[in-house]
Amino acid sequence: MNRDVFITCAVTGGGDTAGRSPHVPVTPRQIADAALEAHAAGAAIVHLHVRDPGTGQGSRDPALFRELVAIIRERNSDVILNLTGGMGGEILFGSPDRPLPPAPGTDFVGPGARMAHITELRPEMASLDTGSLNFDEALYATTPGWLREMCAAYRQAGVRPELEVFELGHIELAKQLIKEGLIDQPAIFQLCLGIKYGAPATAEAMMAMRNALPAGATWAAFGLGALQIPMAAQAVLMGGNVRVGLEDNLFLDKGVLATNAQLVTRAREVIERLGARVLSSAETRQKLGLAAR
Repeated sequence: MNRDVFITCAVTGGGDTAGRSPHVPVTPRQIADAALEAHAAGAAIVHLHVRDPGTGQGSRDPALFRELVAIIRERNSDVILNLTGGMGGEILFGSPDRPLPPAPGTDFVGPGARMAHITELRPEMASLDTGSLNFDEALYATTPGWLREMCAAYRQAGVRPELEVFELGHIELAKQLIKEGLIDQPAIFQLCLGIKYGAPATAEAMMAMRNALPAGATWAAFGLGALQIPMAAQAVLMGGNVRVGLEDNLFLDKGVLATNAQLVTRAREVIERLGARVLSSAETRQKLGLAAR
């Protein structure tokens, strides 16, 4: 069991959820407000996407990230910022007999465009999805070569990668990058559970992924939807840390829409009832070896 737990709040994500809950923040100011409310509730780290203010859909526009980070840092220098590095990898294919060119809705760019906001803004952390995966009919695609390029750019910018892994093969690829000296140790992993066609949100899957991690790795985990809080508890019991937030789950209880701060509060209550302590941002920064921005 982990007795000293940090909480990450994934504030908005890039999925098509803005129309499903009025609490999903869309504009940079709304996302900043939600992030700081989550931090006040106990989240040491906020994992940040941006959305097109006009459509509410996920975006990778560096100008929106620039505005978001500026608003947060004007008001708070304590919270750890973890910017997504996962946008721009989604391919929707055409018909089976003519899969190319890609279908409308595809957002697929190279590694430089995926991390343009990260190399410019240099947050303390940024996510790095270490493999490809089917997201229903869409393919999230990356390659080992592209990941090597992204690891090098993260290191040059002084950004610690949070290695998002959706199945065991992703861990094996991450371990190869570590072996090649491209990722500083101890590596930081996020076990992503419950995504369709990825690892399920079960204790067995979490244990298998935890057991596959390299020695000394720091890890957190999350489950989607109604399994968010159960997987948070399971992560603590297995020695990990916790991620909650509206990117992964919209509800506090059945039929009750949540805010990010409410989900963090619920996770904190569970962690403390298990006999663990929730770490502050300063303590988390020290635990992860992060240089304050």
